[in-house]
Amino acid sequence: MLHIENLVLTVTDPETGAETEILHGNSFALAQGEALGLVGESGSGKSMTLKCILGIEPSGARVEGRIELDGTDLLASSGEPLRKIRANDLALIAQNPHGALNPVLPVGRFLIEGMSDARNMSKADAQARAAELLRQVGITDTERVLHSYPHQLSGGMLQRVVIAGAISGSPKLLLADEPTTALDVTTQAEVVAILDEMRREHGLSMIFVTHDLDLAAAVCDRLAVMKDGEILEIGTPEDIRDHPKTEYTRALMAARPLLYPAGHPVPEAGTRAAGVESSDNAEEAGA
Repeated sequence: MLHIENLVLTVTDPETGAETEILHGNSFALAQGEALGLVGESGSGKSMTLKCILGIEPSGARVEGRIELDGTDLLASSGEPLRKIRANDLALIAQNPHGALNPVLPVGRFLIEGMSDARNMSKADAQARAAELLRQVGITDTERVLHSYPHQLSGGMLQRVVIAGAISGSPKLLLADEPTTALDVTTQAEVVAILDEMRREHGLSMIFVTHDLDLAAAVCDRLAVMKDGEILEIGTPEDIRDHPKTEYTRALMAARPLLYPAGHPVPEAGTRAAGVESSDNAEEAGA
């Protein structure tokens, strides 16, 4: 579904004219419905790869290679055809949901206006669809949330709203750029579960950017390890964990924190300490 061949990104310094290569000829492919995790330290080129796919690379940057989405070369597209691809086939979930929402408008406007513009829906139909999307991402009090302003909702609730907006256009490819970094551990797990459910339910392909190997392994079919703008290796989570091919990957695996020492029983998935609420629910109740 997605084919990237020899992707090179070069940035030119506007003052000196000096060129710096940021991405170094990376290639990978993504099947329909597959999730690929881009993992590595900050500055390794993960988010910049997503920007090249979206066509929002920095000013003064030059992208070379081939980025093909369902047979269409995105680097050869421009103007209205590229705008339609961005509106209908691609969706981005950013790291900070506050950056995706207008702080002086209710969050419902984010969903309703997007569908009205991209899908040519009436306001009434868009509003009904917005409520349905919120229910799909685990929000039950849809009317309250649609009329709330961003500062009135928790980070986890806002990220759910952004996910609802991302799937509203039935995209082919979901680009998740560290969507859980700003969330606490409990809410992080809930948001990851929602992303995985949405991907499987709607048959979406997804690129999941993170610096957390365990998090990527929980939601992705394959992992691509990046360092200094280069993909060092690609494999299943089991291959990366048990048979790392590079010293850098071995160092990443060794740096993972061990929450439970050897011999300590690990709680079953879904269990929660007695008396502890979901962080989203607790924060919403406090608000």
